[in-house]
Amino acid sequence: MKNLIDQVARKFNRARFLNVASKILATPPLALGHDNGAVVATMLQHKDMLMYLLALKSFARWIPVSRVVVVNDGSLGSEDLRILAAHVPGIKLLALEKFRSDQCPVGGCWERLLAITELTREAYVIQLDADTLTLGDLAEVREHVQVARPFTIATWDKQEIEPMAMATESAKESLSRHPNKHVQLVTEASFAQLTDYQNLNYVRGCAGFMGFASGSLDRRIIECFSKEIRSIVGPVWETWGSEQVMANIMLANAPDAVVLPHPRYCDCNRILEKETKFVHFIGSCRFSDKTYIRMAQKVTTDLLIIAGYLPKSP
Repeated sequence: MKNLIDQVARKFNRARFLNVASKILATPPLALGHDNGAVVATMLQHKDMLMYLLALKSFARWIPVSRVVVVNDGSLGSEDLRILAAHVPGIKLLALEKFRSDQCPVGGCWERLLAITELTREAYVIQLDADTLTLGDLAEVREHVQVARPFTIATWDKQEIEPMAMATESAKESLSRHPNKHVQLVTEASFAQLTDYQNLNYVRGCAGFMGFASGSLDRRIIECFSKEIRSIVGPVWETWGSEQVMANIMLANAPDAVVLPHPRYCDCNRILEKETKFVHFIGSCRFSDKTYIRMAQKVTTDLLIIAGYLPKSP
């Protein structure tokens, strides 16, 4: 019974969110082309269109953006493309199937990672998930972009990039206490079987919000890691979540990479109202209550006020 009630509540909250988020369509187009700005890349599906525009416009309010790139998962229709072109002038759309490799899994956001890898040949690229929301000034991110420093959103307070040897021991301990077959934990617990793992780093970040400096990603290295990990963990490497493990590996071993302060940047399970400025509304808590609705309402109202479409509050 509780599960049924939860399902109904989430469905209701999603409907209310979409009603609030639709107001983003009344805001003016983004102003892009900033010198030394970041390229913002997202893999997008039809059902996340409003969510995405809210994520992108709230982010671009605080961070200079030079270009916007969308990897079309194949579900975007002609109306979606029209809306994107109207709100994001010069947006570049990439076809999913053009970013695949025989050495990497298909699906599960791997095409996004390989597309971003290509983009980093000439630019600083930020992966921005559609289910994120910027609530205030992101001074740390702005600085990281300016000095070309890679970053990732954290999972817990005071998190740092650590030696892979340390990360794999923690994963083994966690797996022994809570046995499961999720690809992330299984792979992390198997790192000691990787060639040269003692000279590598790791961070349990989140691919939903990462910044990659130009030249920090290499397709050949990604393919080599993927091939080796698949030989170690087997078919589980083909399941959802493996791309995030790979993104974590690549980010952690990029020069000068850092972890953003938590919970200033966090997921929706760890929000501190007076401190959090950036939220990743992951599926488990996205519509579990009215937080996303309330914050989306505040962000859209602020954007409309800035555009002069609504009066400032007295």
